[in-house]
Amino acid sequence: MNDNYIELRTRSTFGDIVNTYFLFLKYNFKSYTNLYLRYNAASIALTLIASYLLVTGFLGLASRDFRFGMSNNIESDSYFIAGLIVFLLIIFVTSLINYSFSSAFIAQYVNNQGHINPKTIWRSILNNLGTIIVFILIGALLYGLYLIITVMVSFIPLLGMIIQYGLSFTLAAVFGLTFMSIFSSNKSFGEAISEGFDLTFSNFWRVILFGLVIGILNFLISALIVAIPSVIIGVYVYFSVESNVDLLTNTFSTLVFTFGFAAFILSFIYTQALSQLSYGILYYNLYEVKYNVFLQKKIEQIGINEQ
Repeated sequence: MNDNYIELRTRSTFGDIVNTYFLFLKYNFKSYTNLYLRYNAASIALTLIASYLLVTGFLGLASRDFRFGMSNNIESDSYFIAGLIVFLLIIFVTSLINYSFSSAFIAQYVNNQGHINPKTIWRSILNNLGTIIVFILIGALLYGLYLIITVMVSFIPLLGMIIQYGLSFTLAAVFGLTFMSIFSSNKSFGEAISEGFDLTFSNFWRVILFGLVIGILNFLISALIVAIPSVIIGVYVYFSVESNVDLLTNTFSTLVFTFGFAAFILSFIYTQALSQLSYGILYYNLYEVKYNVFLQKKIEQIGINEQ
């Protein structure tokens, strides 16, 4: 057993679950982040490419001269459209990786009492790839339905905003708990999504409040990550304006904005991965509250030792 192993299969209070999440990060942040970077190396490179294309295209559009029909800058349009396509591809692929990797990491952590084998994580993802793809497709439909509902209720003052946030946290919980159900015991899609909905709605207010608290805390983590490049960009823009540097056409400013935008996107993606870690911790707590599996095993072991 890992000396810093934290048992997640407990009947904890709400405050204890949140505390367990941060305790888990304290002991496993380095190993998790190192593996995360290995699994997301390609997406990080694509993010830099997408950021460069989007920033270059946007600056080109912003500097365009619309007078006398001089607005036909095909190169800027192409950069911007290509960057947008790559960016959407990154969001899709990294979402799949983040949900799968974080879920497999937590499942292996629990099953092996804190010992993590990168090859086993990758094997687990491949073994469940068919189920993951089906869930991603169904999840896209659910997300589309969510967008339609949010647009419809957005016209309702205050209540509409509450409904939007409630649906957002509910959908995030269903996705997170379903992915954990897939990786914890290799369930089929039907069994996993059924358990995801069951655990979400049978503990609705705890799940919603947990999503809200963890969302705020992860946002603060993301803000800290982005703070340094944001300050650098702010200082650069200030002195560039003071020196009359044309930010829209300057090559160095393009690179600065590219790395700044990439840092923002990468922090968002990493926060998404951390959110799935938190739902993994929540999953084992809710599962134990509902089924008492781990507690029963401990009681049976006590009985065996006493014989």
